[in-house]
Amino acid sequence: MLEKPVKPDLKSVLERYPSAQTYRPGDGEKLNRLIIDLMRAGRKTATCAVPDEFADDPDSCPVVGRIDIALDWNSDPALATRTLSLETISYAQMDESRIPAQGEFEDLEDWRRGYRAYYQRQGSFDPEMIFIYERFEVVEDFAAEEPT
Repeated sequence: MLEKPVKPDLKSVLERYPSAQTYRPGDGEKLNRLIIDLMRAGRKTATCAVPDEFADDPDSCPVVGRIDIALDWNSDPALATRTLSLETISYAQMDESRIPAQGEFEDLEDWRRGYRAYYQRQGSFDPEMIFIYERFEVVEDFAAEEPT
C-alpha cells in the first residue's frame, strides 16, 4: 500500500528557506485556492500588489531572487516561489501584454474589473493607484512532498 505524501509544516519549510517571507494569495478561501491552483499548474507566473500592503512589514515586500512561501487559506505552506522581476506600474498603465502571466484574467478589461473589485473590498481602490508587478516561478510544490 502506498503511503500518502506528508505535507511539511511551516516551521520546517522556513528552516529550508531561512530568508523566505510568507504570503497568502487572495482575500478569501475560494480565491486563494484558485490562485494557488493556477500557480501550481504554471498558468500564473505574475501578480500585482500595492506598496501599502508592505507598509507594516517592509521585509515582506518581494525581492528579486528571494524565495518566498505561498500559504493556503489555512496558513499551511503550499508553494515556494522565487521572484524573477519587479516593476512599478499604475492601474491606468497596465497593458494587455502583462495580463496572460497573471493567469486568472481573460483580458485587460477583466483584469481592471477584478482588481477594482478586490481593492474596493479592501476599501482602498483608486484609479491612480500604483502596483508592484511581480514575475515569479514556482520552485517547490509542498503538496508533492515525499514522506521523510
